[in-house]
Amino acid sequence: MQLTKEQTEIGKSNFNEAVGSTSRRDFLKGAAAAGAGLGAFYFGYEALAGDRVKVAFIGTGDEGSVLINEYPTDFMEVVAIADLRPENRKKAFMGDPGNPSVRMGLDRKLGDASHVEVFDSHEALIAEKDRLGLEAVVIAVPLVGHAPVAQDCLDAGLHVLSEKLMAKTIKECKELVAKANAKGLLYAVGHQRHYNVLYENATKLIQMGLLGEIKYIRAQWHRNNSFPGADSWRKDVWQQKKYGLPVPNDEEKKALNEMAAKHGYGDMHELVNWRLYDSTGGGLMAELGSHQLDACSIFLGKVHPLDVQGFGGKIFYGVQGIGTQNQQQDDRDIDDHVFVTFTFPGENYANDPNDKCVVTYSSISTNSVEPYGEIVFGNRATLWMQQEQTAVLVKERGGGAPGGPDYRLHVVTNDETGAPVLDAYETGAPTPAAADAAAAMGEKVSRGYKEEMEHFCFVVRNPELIGKKPSEGGIRCDGVVAMGDAIMALTANRAMALGKKIEFKEEWFDPTKPDTPEADYPLEGENPEDFVFKA
Repeated sequence: MQLTKEQTEIGKSNFNEAVGSTSRRDFLKGAAAAGAGLGAFYFGYEALAGDRVKVAFIGTGDEGSVLINEYPTDFMEVVAIADLRPENRKKAFMGDPGNPSVRMGLDRKLGDASHVEVFDSHEALIAEKDRLGLEAVVIAVPLVGHAPVAQDCLDAGLHVLSEKLMAKTIKECKELVAKANAKGLLYAVGHQRHYNVLYENATKLIQMGLLGEIKYIRAQWHRNNSFPGADSWRKDVWQQKKYGLPVPNDEEKKALNEMAAKHGYGDMHELVNWRLYDSTGGGLMAELGSHQLDACSIFLGKVHPLDVQGFGGKIFYGVQGIGTQNQQQDDRDIDDHVFVTFTFPGENYANDPNDKCVVTYSSISTNSVEPYGEIVFGNRATLWMQQEQTAVLVKERGGGAPGGPDYRLHVVTNDETGAPVLDAYETGAPTPAAADAAAAMGEKVSRGYKEEMEHFCFVVRNPELIGKKPSEGGIRCDGVVAMGDAIMALTANRAMALGKKIEFKEEWFDPTKPDTPEADYPLEGENPEDFVFKA
């Protein structure tokens, strides 16, 4: 969907107008005036009553460094970091020299980070947990390590906030839920859209019915990695010089390769480039698509999908003669383009099986003209979420009423139902209600990393909230919610690999049931029994 600059500005103003003119206006005024911070006001937590939670970061690479950049110093006390790679351990402190605003590092964030201890593995860190007074960990290791590292930390009595995707298999997801429940520990997963105020307000508009009936959502995360050296997922294995470290000699490289193999990677190449291989990552669906599917599921009320089908392939990398590279030399396993279609139940599906909503997702590696995000098509309005930073709302034309991207909208009350509905006019300026909404969300919308870590610490300090629903003050993306996101992403991978439509089973989403998509739809060479969850 291409809009002019003027149409985009009108659409942004329309979103603020709709948010500010509904029943949320008093709430938004309170949010704008709140001294506790936006996250606390929006998501129902408070400043800590006791000491900050003592936390260690396990994994300080690309995503781990982003989390370090965003971690809330008034909720968390970072006492240690752990990473297998020497350059990542250095990066945790000095940040990314090429992008310091996104990855500033502990030295710059804290001023003096000399008290933060450093470990070369999570096992070494856990061995010192009592001396450190460690209470919780933030895990940002490669996907294949999410479950084993989290299991070790839960066994050690530590609360866990893990990066997404929850685990590489649904059996592992169910094992994590069971372990956390048995030990009474908090286990959360960082699908940060649960803590993004833009998505929170968008969801409220959808729940109010302002978009009308939703029959289609288009989600995408397109990138252009096709130029030589442009693929951000393929990295130089030996990056030590970038961080002021000596390049290891042959003996040191051998030791590092053995260390990588001990932790589930073939060698350092596979550890550094883990996103490119089926054995260590989950491809475009796990790393990118899971965010989009999570958002779509939130918009639809966290309902479970009915089925999925699609196409995925290594159709650029590996094809001889494209561009200026011999792409045949590329050794990645993962698909470089994926296109999937999900069917979700509509609001009245229980009474009418024809009531469905279609969600499409695509991720391509050869074009980035459209920003990543989600477009929600309702029969009364369209909502476009752009790059987690902007929401554009367009009223639909129809029934003799004006609409389209050139029209400003305002909210009126339906005379018959008393419900809020959208009206449109061609000219005019935003009202004070739109200004209230803009002020309450802030000039630069937080992507939710800080807020998810704040709420995680708040629940740790208030253990009676562990296991509670979000409406009861519990964590917004716990193991059960995160497992649902993993089921969608990993089942889409299976549907593409098998070339067939897969129907979702409710038993997959029940953490107490043995059923998993891997056991029911095995790939060639897989033993289904290896994927059955045993409580």
